[in-house]
Amino acid sequence: MPHWESAVNGLMRKLHRFGIGRILGLLLLLNLIALRVWDPTPVEALRHRAFDVYQLIQPRIAPLNAVTIVDIDESSLRSLGQWPWPRTIMADMVTKITEMGGVAIGFDVLFPEPDRGSPDVAAETFRGLDSETREKLRRLPGNDEIFASAIRQSKVILGQSGYRVSGSAPVPGAGDQTRLATIGADPRPFLVRFPHLLRNLPVLEDAAQGRGIFSIIPEGDGTIRRIPLVAMAGGTMIPSLALEMLRVVSGSGAILIKSDDGGVLSVGVQELEIPTDGKGRIWIHFAPPGTSRYVSALDLLQGKVPRDRIDGKLVLVGTSAAGLLDLKITPVHPATPGVELHAQLLESALTQSTLSRPNATAFIEIGLAALLSLCLIVLAPKVSAGTLFVLGGAIAVLTTGLSWYSFTFLDLLIDYTFPLISSLLVYSVLVFTNYVSVSADRHRIRSAFSQYISPALVEQLAQSPEKLTLGGERRDLTVLFSDVRGFTSISESYRDDPQGLTALINRLFTPLTNDIIERKGTIDKYMGDAIMAFWNAPLSDADQERNACDAALAMLESLAVLNEQRQREAPEDRPAQPLRVGIGLNTGPCVVGNFGSDLHFNYSVLGDTVNLASRLEGLSKHYGIPIIIGSRTAEAVKGAFAVLELDVLQVKGKVEPERIFTVLGRSDVAASRTFQEFAELNGSMLAAYRRREWAQALEAIIMCRDLGKVFGFDEYYAVYVDRIRRLIDTPPADHWNGVSAIEIK
Repeated sequence: MPHWESAVNGLMRKLHRFGIGRILGLLLLLNLIALRVWDPTPVEALRHRAFDVYQLIQPRIAPLNAVTIVDIDESSLRSLGQWPWPRTIMADMVTKITEMGGVAIGFDVLFPEPDRGSPDVAAETFRGLDSETREKLRRLPGNDEIFASAIRQSKVILGQSGYRVSGSAPVPGAGDQTRLATIGADPRPFLVRFPHLLRNLPVLEDAAQGRGIFSIIPEGDGTIRRIPLVAMAGGTMIPSLALEMLRVVSGSGAILIKSDDGGVLSVGVQELEIPTDGKGRIWIHFAPPGTSRYVSALDLLQGKVPRDRIDGKLVLVGTSAAGLLDLKITPVHPATPGVELHAQLLESALTQSTLSRPNATAFIEIGLAALLSLCLIVLAPKVSAGTLFVLGGAIAVLTTGLSWYSFTFLDLLIDYTFPLISSLLVYSVLVFTNYVSVSADRHRIRSAFSQYISPALVEQLAQSPEKLTLGGERRDLTVLFSDVRGFTSISESYRDDPQGLTALINRLFTPLTNDIIERKGTIDKYMGDAIMAFWNAPLSDADQERNACDAALAMLESLAVLNEQRQREAPEDRPAQPLRVGIGLNTGPCVVGNFGSDLHFNYSVLGDTVNLASRLEGLSKHYGIPIIIGSRTAEAVKGAFAVLELDVLQVKGKVEPERIFTVLGRSDVAASRTFQEFAELNGSMLAAYRRREWAQALEAIIMCRDLGKVFGFDEYYAVYVDRIRRLIDTPPADHWNGVSAIEIK
């Protein structure tokens, strides 16, 4: 065999021993890991939905009421008119908040165009005005200037909008954006990007102490889970509205961004450092929605808001009115005002209760999935199905428990869905392949044994394959050999008709095989005109000796029926040659199992018991007795069968001689007067023979022959007559104990 072919065969044997289930499990695991590295939208969405469930079960508790939202709500719009309101109203709002002690004011609304209700605009657009009135209007301060003046008197942070609509012309910039410092790799390639930036009027932005972007991009399913603390808009790094408010309040001159080659790590101002994901986004741990953060803009302007609702608070100005289209979907509510997202961000940052998902968590999840799946792959073939099920349940509990603990106590988001689903899929593959393997084993068992044992035993063995010990086991068996007498001469008569000889053998073996199988026997092999069978394997048989003797008698009965059929079918001028068989049975220890090579093997038996059974079958020709059984077999069936002792033989390799017996019939024969008299006379003959009383032995033989004709013992007694005559001529040694000189080799 070529070297490469030998190597391939060796590899195939190793793979077979490793197991197809394990191989498929490993291949599936590798593909799942590749899928996780790719992280397509469905995988990400499943992970996010799992995190949403956590937020619904345990939302953030907000012990600190640090943020107040001035809400441009429906009642305010009904009273003060449609949006946008005159900038003078906005100026009054800023002044009112400042007077009530608001720490900083962030606008979640945009002022990109001049106020159309401003006096200078009215002077140009109103009709019917005289020139003096027009001039007075032109000399009045504009609404935008009034608003800008109010902004200068307070800590106001104006919102800006990143947008993706191409072709729109943004308002020209006004002043520089906030200074951002970086530590580590350049963060700009990782940040969320907006092609354009929509800004406020320059006069307003010049007056403000800070400017930040309030645009938020939802996830693929439309839910807001993460808010960028820093983003790229119009080619510039810009902080979020909430982060800029924190910068202004803390008095920090710059915002610090930490990043590495994997992306952004954190964003901070002064001593406040906020962990982010790789794109500079913060995971919001949402508190339950409620009205406690909100005050109506109308109530504020009318002086109906208690001072403690504003004093010392970070104030956000936004809208909850449905008509202004600023409602967002969050994990805890399907319609959350956009301004509340910034309020939740501020609360989370100030209380250090933000959620984090560092870049390394993906590797942790992949590693956990690999570890759990490998444990299943290694253990699955070694444990029972019940143990494997319990193990799978333990893995599910362990994975979800670890994820929940991280969320609850560490504010860390670790995905349990990927490790759990990966291990579940690997578990399913292992269970499926095990099922297929078991089904295939049962099919192979049925195929292998259906020709050798009864269908009921085949099915029992298929359902409990553990009862079949592969590779060999030691147990007591009853072994049968049968052989056709004079088969050579029979073959000669079919010299010109080989198909006829084949048909004859099949016709003979079919009933004999059925006789064995119907009595729980196992066919070992067919050897030309011989059959080898055994009992008590692969399934246990407590009545193995009785079943074997019954099968041997049934074989003789079936053979008699076949001879009658053949005789009737044969032409008158050429009668059919009758078929005769010799059968040997022996019980004793054997080794039984699958013997052969990796490519081909047979279920068979080995041992001295087998050899003796074969020799007993050969001796049946010598004695002219169709069935000869060993002493253990005879001892087990006495009383149930008509058992008769034949001789004592010396078996090569054994110290003790072997007594041999025959079976003449079943219990009805054993109970008959004819058999009992015959057995008594035969016993007397053997006793006289072993005492060297030759004359008495010969006299007993004469009497036995008359009774023995019924059982066909003529050849048997002829053997003894010949043996006695030789012993008379040549007397045996003094130590002779009646053991026959015929040895079984």
